[in-house]
Amino acid sequence: MRKSKFLLLPVLAILACSKDPILEDDKSETQLNPEEINDQLTEVAYPNQIGPVLEVYYGGQRIPVESQEGNYVYQGDILIPVNQTSKSAQSLILDSDEAAQKSTGRIRGMWPKNTVYYAIDNNLQDKYRVYDAIDHFEANTTLKFVQRSGESNYIYFTSGSGCSSYVGMIGGRQNITLASACTTGNAIHEIGHAVGLWHEQSRVDRNSYIDVNFENVRSGTEHNFHTYETSGFDGDEFTSSLDFGSIMMYSPYSFSKNGEPTITKLDGSTYKVQRSGLSSGDIRGINAMYPGDGGEPTYVNGKYYTISGVTVLRANDLWYFWTKYGFKRVELRNNRWYWV
Repeated sequence: MRKSKFLLLPVLAILACSKDPILEDDKSETQLNPEEINDQLTEVAYPNQIGPVLEVYYGGQRIPVESQEGNYVYQGDILIPVNQTSKSAQSLILDSDEAAQKSTGRIRGMWPKNTVYYAIDNNLQDKYRVYDAIDHFEANTTLKFVQRSGESNYIYFTSGSGCSSYVGMIGGRQNITLASACTTGNAIHEIGHAVGLWHEQSRVDRNSYIDVNFENVRSGTEHNFHTYETSGFDGDEFTSSLDFGSIMMYSPYSFSKNGEPTITKLDGSTYKVQRSGLSSGDIRGINAMYPGDGGEPTYVNGKYYTISGVTVLRANDLWYFWTKYGFKRVELRNNRWYWV
């Protein structure tokens, strides 16, 4: 299972830009009928409504997002930092003389020293959902969660229209929203995003295990079923096959317009989705991203990783980037890449 599509996530992403919509389609925000509401096994940030779909550059890749109440939403419940997107592709590798001209304020997607700082909105109902979800992570992974006491980078659990989260540590305060209908299992799913997990059904090899029945998908939500390869992202899978038991797996009826399944197994049958806890594959992926000693993940020579928004090759314990002239060596300094 791909636990970090960007082994050190792209949540690092592009320098500053505006909230101006780009490449907007002609859909205005649409209210849905009650029978079209998603089931609780597919988390969504804004239930019962569809926003205009935009194309933005994020983490060096062009991705489709829905614009909702000033936020960019990816694949239903993933929030994309608006100020880290751009209207056009930006150079992610700098020459040394560009350092003085460009910000080096990117934030790494991993939580340092396996420690996630958090705070809870006093007005959030049913806070036990948060505490139980945190206890589950601490009992099953190498991560520890510490209540914030002035730290600048932290998760803030608050109420919202639905269930949503950013992916990885984006820098500063990052919300996890939990509507009253969001369960402890939904909270585990959203914390999974916050520590670096993406959706299981979007892994690159998913077509070897499932079919997406686009004829049953609600108009305007088709983009939620893109694979990460479609979006140009790279990374490692931590299970050898798609993990139907992952807490990050979509329901078979996600974004259905007619009550028929949008995702089926290759034989046409449906499958069960759970929101009880992390699967063994989820746990293996998290612990691979966050080694028990709190150090860096182990990089394997001969493999590709996406770090600070750039896909690079590890070779001879050095980093290389592919150009039209062949591989050129690059170096990561202060979370920005530079040509060597």
